[in-house]
Amino acid sequence: MTLHTRSYADVRQALLAHEEVALVDVREEAPFAEAHPLFAANIPLSKLELEVLARIPRRDTAITLYDNGEGLAERALARLQSLGYSDVKLLVGGLQGWRDAGGELFIDVNVPSKAFGELVEHYRHTPSLAAEELKQLLDAKADVVVLDARRFDEYQTMSIPNGVSVPGAELVLRARELAPHPQTRIIVNCAGRTRSIIGTQSLVNAGVPNPVSALRNGTIGWLLAGQTLDHGQSRRFAQVSPATLEVARADARRVADRAGVKRGSRADLAAWQADTTRTTYLFDVRTPEEFEAGHVPGARSTPGGQLVQETDHYASVRGARIVLVDDDGVRGNMSASWLAQLGWEVAVLDDLSAEDFSEHGAWNAPTPPQPQVEEVSAETLREWRQHGGVAVLDFTSSANYVKQHIPGAWWTLRADLAQALQAIPVAGRYVLTCGSSKLARLAVAEVEALTGKPVFVLKDGTASWIAAGLELEHGESHLASPRIDRYRRPYEGTDAPREAMQAYLDWEYGLVEQLARDGTHGFYVI
Repeated sequence: MTLHTRSYADVRQALLAHEEVALVDVREEAPFAEAHPLFAANIPLSKLELEVLARIPRRDTAITLYDNGEGLAERALARLQSLGYSDVKLLVGGLQGWRDAGGELFIDVNVPSKAFGELVEHYRHTPSLAAEELKQLLDAKADVVVLDARRFDEYQTMSIPNGVSVPGAELVLRARELAPHPQTRIIVNCAGRTRSIIGTQSLVNAGVPNPVSALRNGTIGWLLAGQTLDHGQSRRFAQVSPATLEVARADARRVADRAGVKRGSRADLAAWQADTTRTTYLFDVRTPEEFEAGHVPGARSTPGGQLVQETDHYASVRGARIVLVDDDGVRGNMSASWLAQLGWEVAVLDDLSAEDFSEHGAWNAPTPPQPQVEEVSAETLREWRQHGGVAVLDFTSSANYVKQHIPGAWWTLRADLAQALQAIPVAGRYVLTCGSSKLARLAVAEVEALTGKPVFVLKDGTASWIAAGLELEHGESHLASPRIDRYRRPYEGTDAPREAMQAYLDWEYGLVEQLARDGTHGFYVI
């Protein structure tokens, strides 16, 4: 072992001691989902600079990088050091080293949250009902409401008939308004299991008087039962009355207190943020629309249900401090109650006023200074393409590329650039693009070094080409790299194979045992 490495034992000991740990898998999401340690955060080398400053904000955080022998971790280490990170090391033996040392490996994504959801059901026996039972209730026009705890865009893709979109953190705030009669039965669903379990248990923990059940296995279970889903629905929750808000606020505070959530003030936040020995994340758990209308400066928009579902993506330093913000006293406390049970030190700010929500607009990720590059307009690129001798490299996500791209553009993974260029015919000059050009700019120097040719960036990215009304191409027409940048979830879309859906459910059922084998989780259930 060298000064530049950390062992499995080092990382495990830090986790057990509740020290700050940033264990980073720098592969693309698809290979990451095939095998990784429980608390590994996936920050692919391809977009490292665009993500790492938000996900690992403290530059002297102890960061341990690994891959599976592809040589990506060494490149990531050099990149992070150039960004000013001072304690970056490689995992001894990479992924295989973790396995050889006896470390448990998990599949899929957002595993800590999914495993925790199974633990909650295991200990609390969260009530659920089968798809066939819900179908009978709906057919009989029973007094029942179906609340979909996923993001609104997921709900729009496919939903249970008559379902209403109420993302997870909104449930305790909205449920009494959506089911005002205590005898109305509330069914909470998601795509699979986690968000419906957490959503149902949230309502139970908060003391909502209605009978509440999770739809067992969510939309997957519904499809496996041979039933049809709705598509393109737009039913959403409405505003709540002052009386409903008052009850929900008291309920949520009681649950947060039981879970050991800390209380915080604006002065506490300033002190925490000034503490250079700890990482402090500041998350706004309201809806994105509310965040854009006004938020606390420096906060990141992380709707509470998704924050609990994808904590590893937002808070990539295990052992860090998390501070939550809302303007109602419900969503922050309910989200915090779950994060506390997930083993986080979490506080909710209590003394905010309307004036504190002074910043407007969407959250923008902090990024390093953009390199100076030569830009060309969409019109110039159009002219160059007519004369030939130019190759267009598109670094956007493969899903965006397949949806629409500049005709003839080659989809390229930045981490795979040297290999990808072998598949692309040699050109006299190269133009790089992505959705906005931010990622493309970071690839200029490497393309210049590999090709020895002039390299330009499309000003404002493919968005400018689209805005100019120029011709577009669709599909997987020119893939220079394998489409491994995103793991296809077994519950995603409308054409998932039955076998994949069933295998996914079987895997979720086995997570409690796997957590026990791993032994580092630190979760508890109130």
